[in-house]
Amino acid sequence: MKEKLSIVKIGGNIIEDEASLNAFLKLFSNLEGKKILVHGGGKRATHIASKLGIESKMINGRRITDADTLEVITMVYGGLVNKNVVAKLQALNTDAIGLTGADINSIKSDKRPVREIDFGFVGDVKEVAYKSIDKLIQADFTPVFCAITHDGNGQLLNTNADTITSQVAVGMSHLYETSIYYCFELKGVLRDINDKNSVVKHIDSKIYQDLLNQGIIADGMLPKLENCFDALRHGVNTINMGNTAMLTQENDDFTTIIL
Repeated sequence: MKEKLSIVKIGGNIIEDEASLNAFLKLFSNLEGKKILVHGGGKRATHIASKLGIESKMINGRRITDADTLEVITMVYGGLVNKNVVAKLQALNTDAIGLTGADINSIKSDKRPVREIDFGFVGDVKEVAYKSIDKLIQADFTPVFCAITHDGNGQLLNTNADTITSQVAVGMSHLYETSIYYCFELKGVLRDINDKNSVVKHIDSKIYQDLLNQGIIADGMLPKLENCFDALRHGVNTINMGNTAMLTQENDDFTTIIL
């Protein structure tokens, strides 16, 4: 029987709001068992870039990462946001260690090839050094990953935090029974986008297909759920989507995804 490991991802809206971040980190620190945190920080990076006179270019919601933008992202994700989160977790008696994918060679990526769009210094994850990450976990440290990986040749790469979360979970599933928690503003996957309480609590492959056919899952939620099922097919046990309240034992109003 494998030991359980929780991998929790938080988005920019939680990071941007001090009260929300503090409340989340308290819940995270109280989460029982071994755990990993993954965070983004895109909104903060855009804000800092603007202050520095660097224009943020987005196409279909994805950031174009030129050399100047990569410098800002490295400073903001790997420095400002990551160390702020780590310091707050230490204050809650969670012995956290902040990491990029370059640290302990933990997450290697390939620079995304140019097709219709040149995304610049953006990485697609190819390898997770799960045994190295486990050494930290076994030493009772809680890894806190920001959304930066590397190519193994000295180049840092901006990398989607949702993808880092799923790929780290797949890697760690060699050693643990892994569960992912994607924390965002909504309570979960909604049956009706206009009804914030219409949470679909359980989704498996069959229900997923039904929701697709009905057009309930569409737009931005489509790639998210495709990623989820890919992770489940590659060893992840369960995936949960909802707001931060899903980290409390009293709350069951969120979406759980299984094969």
